[in-house]
Amino acid sequence: MAQKKIKLEILGLSSSQSQTGSFALVLGETPGNRRLPIIIGMFEAQAIAIEIEKIMPNRPMTHDLFKSFASNFHFRVEEIIISDLKEGVFFAKIVCNDGLKKIDIDARPSDAIAIGLRFDSPMYTYESILAEAGIVLTDQDEEEKEKVVKPEKTKIKKEPIKRSGEDFKTFSTDKLRDLLKEAIDKEDYERAAKIRDELGKRN
Repeated sequence: MAQKKIKLEILGLSSSQSQTGSFALVLGETPGNRRLPIIIGMFEAQAIAIEIEKIMPNRPMTHDLFKSFASNFHFRVEEIIISDLKEGVFFAKIVCNDGLKKIDIDARPSDAIAIGLRFDSPMYTYESILAEAGIVLTDQDEEEKEKVVKPEKTKIKKEPIKRSGEDFKTFSTDKLRDLLKEAIDKEDYERAAKIRDELGKRN
């Protein structure tokens, strides 16, 4: 039986102070209130931010080159799917079509999303992945919704709420759940993702 696909959108991108050179990319289901934070590298974060902000680099970046290559050979990217989660690592597929056949290409989520943005392709994940790794926003006030960074406003930015060197293994499960709620309330999705991963290891 085919898995249920959930549409995603980019909600925010912020730099990590606990992991030098890393960024937290926050995806959200649409419609819905679950968030899927993914830690990505600096180069991929830059490639995503440049496309969101519609900045034209002087020379084509790797993901621009992929688009040019695919377009010249009449391939188009139909959709991006965050397809799997194994031991805390996300996997993705780039679904391509040349008009005759459809091909799934394995990719890191960060590369897949950077490429998908250039083709204006929709992004999806499966219900099973959101159920396992999604973080639910409990406060549904309109004021809280307005705080979410929309793609057209997204910028790579440093956020003050970061804690380096935390070892969540030493905390009890109940304490971790409290810390997870606190991190979500403060929209510290990077920390929430790490707490979620530690809770996942205990289940």
